[in-house]
Amino acid sequence: MSLKKQQQQHKEQFRSEILVAARELFSQEGYSNFSMRKLAAKIKYSPTTIYLYFRDKDDLLFCICEELYESFLNGIVEICATVSDPREALRLALRNYIEIGLSNPEHYKAVFFTSPVVYGAPHEFMKKDTMHLRAYNSFCGLVEKCMKSGQLRRMDIETLVLVFWSAVHGLVTSMIFTRDLPLPDKRVMTDILVDGLLKGHAE
Repeated sequence: MSLKKQQQQHKEQFRSEILVAARELFSQEGYSNFSMRKLAAKIKYSPTTIYLYFRDKDDLLFCICEELYESFLNGIVEICATVSDPREALRLALRNYIEIGLSNPEHYKAVFFTSPVVYGAPHEFMKKDTMHLRAYNSFCGLVEKCMKSGQLRRMDIETLVLVFWSAVHGLVTSMIFTRDLPLPDKRVMTDILVDGLLKGHAE
């Protein structure tokens, strides 16, 4: 490996280390208590070094969010590439969302419970090419396919997308944060929720 490639690999690894530490800190401290100084202390580097990679804590949080939404997007793309039936693809996409969220609880908390304005106002969000918007559009496209194939009732696509997302987001959130109640097996809860959503909106 050439020296240039080694240096680039080191930079990518260090950037990844910063993001991992930042996810944990955002999840534990919240947005208002997060600081680049605390992050620097956590990874044992100077704040100046971190600023070589990220502009500020908003830039860090944006990148953290984009990582998670890229995972959601990749899941949808892979499912759609291998599953021809739209309803089955939608079922798998909903399950995949839950699985990603539950497999990455600190990342999920950092994204959804740190700051509500990472992507700006709704009209700003819809104008920027982000992983978040790409994932959203891909999911909208999947729901639209189900409607066109007669597997879901025809209605406003964006409304139904938000209903589906609210449901799976609620399940992931409850599984991550609930500590005072015994919870059933996550696979059982996932099956009940996803099957209920699809049956409840079937044509």
